[in-house]
Amino acid sequence: MRKNKAESSTAESSTAGSKETAERDAEAQALEELVPEYTPTEADGDMFGGTPAKKAEHFWPSVKRLVGLLRPESAQFSLVVVLVTVSVVMTVIAPKILGAAMDVIFNGVIGSRLPQGVPLETLVAAQRAAGNEQFADMLAKANMVPGAGIDFVELSRLIVIVLVLYMVASTLVWLQGYLLNALVMRVVYKLREDIERKLNRLPLGYFDTRQRGDLMSRVTNDVDNIQAALQQAFSQLVQSALTVLGIGVMMFIVSWQLALIALIALPLSAVIAGVIGSRSQKLFAAQWKHTGSLNGHVEETFSGLELVRAYGRDTEMLAEFDERNEHLFKASFGAQFVSGMIMPAMAFVSYLSYVLVAVVGGVRVATGQMTLGDATAFIQYSREFSQPIGEMAGIANMIQSGVASAERTFEILDADEQDAEEDSELLPARTDGHVRFENVSFGYAPETPLIRDVSFTVEPGQTVAIVGPTGAGKTTLVNLVMRFYEVTGGRILLDGVDTRELSREQVRSQVGMVLQDAWLFEGTIRENIRYGRLDATDEEIVAAAKATMVDKFVRQLPDGYDTVVDADGGTVSAGERQLLTIARAFIASPSLLILDEATSSVDTRTELLVQHAMAALRTDRTSFVIAHRLSTIRDAHTILVMEDGDIVEHGNHEQLLAHRGAYYKLYMTQFQGGRDLDEEMAAEAH
Repeated sequence: MRKNKAESSTAESSTAGSKETAERDAEAQALEELVPEYTPTEADGDMFGGTPAKKAEHFWPSVKRLVGLLRPESAQFSLVVVLVTVSVVMTVIAPKILGAAMDVIFNGVIGSRLPQGVPLETLVAAQRAAGNEQFADMLAKANMVPGAGIDFVELSRLIVIVLVLYMVASTLVWLQGYLLNALVMRVVYKLREDIERKLNRLPLGYFDTRQRGDLMSRVTNDVDNIQAALQQAFSQLVQSALTVLGIGVMMFIVSWQLALIALIALPLSAVIAGVIGSRSQKLFAAQWKHTGSLNGHVEETFSGLELVRAYGRDTEMLAEFDERNEHLFKASFGAQFVSGMIMPAMAFVSYLSYVLVAVVGGVRVATGQMTLGDATAFIQYSREFSQPIGEMAGIANMIQSGVASAERTFEILDADEQDAEEDSELLPARTDGHVRFENVSFGYAPETPLIRDVSFTVEPGQTVAIVGPTGAGKTTLVNLVMRFYEVTGGRILLDGVDTRELSREQVRSQVGMVLQDAWLFEGTIRENIRYGRLDATDEEIVAAAKATMVDKFVRQLPDGYDTVVDADGGTVSAGERQLLTIARAFIASPSLLILDEATSSVDTRTELLVQHAMAALRTDRTSFVIAHRLSTIRDAHTILVMEDGDIVEHGNHEQLLAHRGAYYKLYMTQFQGGRDLDEEMAAEAH
């Protein structure tokens, strides 16, 4: 089942002031140089939704770490390297044998035109005497028999050897590709697991400061990009590097003079790859940041589609999409354009080297300094030498892109986790529900405390209502009970035990929550209710549904409890979704219950049903109720009135009204249409 897509945009909008200006300016400069008409604005910072991907100065550490992911597969990876090495050795030997075959043909053709039975040395001397020095040198270098034709037996043997070498090498290439793909898939599988576990260990504060769409992009798109880089780029890189090494050795064996000429291409290629590659790395980092930005906007748009339509903001949202899409297009174009320059530049260097080798090789054959077969083999080597260099240049963009994605992924894996848990105390399966706050303080940032020195006690089975204006700290207070955040001062006791001495799992297993947003999952109604306790039987699910007013409307649905609820809960109404979340909390049978504005999004008639369901849910449970509708909390044992993180009043409904303080003002404002309470209270005082 997948989580409902209706996300709050609060977390997304909270990151505007946390961007790294220096990195953004570097990206802007790089893009402006490539595409001058594009000038990133301050709004771009809002798009990135979290810590941007690191730049090129982290390239090599990220490469090292990326390769380190293969360490658990070192045995199979070693086998892959062995297979690649053997296939490369066979591939680089084949041209030398083909050169020998060329010599057999050449010697046979020339030898058939010479007088039979005359020693070759005599023919060479005769040519020198006639002034044909070059032809004499060529005859002296050749291994031919005057008057004999082509030795087809030897030629056939050499050709068969070459064919076998190429066939075996191709088979080994296929086998190593199969093994490498399986290896990479296991590595990526493990990487996805690590990321998922990491996300579950991160505090809520991490998600409060990042766009969900950007995080989803890192977990999906970036990991897919890493997989492509490891599967394709890495495989080609290893094979190409070994091929360059093997061919380089063979070229020196055939002719060290021509080898030196051919190697002129190496430093030129290295300069080209270094200059262009470092530039493209920055642009690929920008590309993936803009990808995350675009994903975040799309996720936000479709999560709040009803609101977008209600306010007629389709045009504005589309314009925002177009703007971000344009940024992504230009960043992607810049990255591909710059990295795409590598292969043509390398090909040009390769052609220069090829021309020099062909000219010098022809002269050496004509002067008898090397055989035609060796020259043919060397020319083939020079072409094959340039090809893997070009391939390495061609996959540079994939490597750059993969490393940029790895940097973004490693940023998640390196994020600070929640403090280590101490499980020094144990609670029974169901506690009494006695909660005590002792001088509790908390702030999302140390310099701006939100809750200061709060103390109160809730007896088992009591209902505590928390009221106050928006931003007073009501939801934060119950989040501290759940240990979604850790207190910065004081302590919270559950049945006399400090919650920090309990594991988070222990604490949360005692608590059930019903939120303002009715969170449903894609699946059946039965599965959504069972989510509160996965081992609940069908009979227990029906009993919970009956207790919380769910059973009646469920039985009116065509498929009853097997009705499938989509990701947005669109097959049931808002009130019915809320009742389902109450049934989910009911079946969990918690000791503590948190109701956070559970009736704020339903109509008055449905509110009565929800109130009845919540009354059944609160029976024999300690309950914290956050409410703006004060009519819903009149029967609470204690009402806490919060303002600016402090509890300014506490008592029951009648006591607080009689006190005529902050609660009285809130109550009278709701039920008297906003009359001037200050004047009323002043008149009563006189």
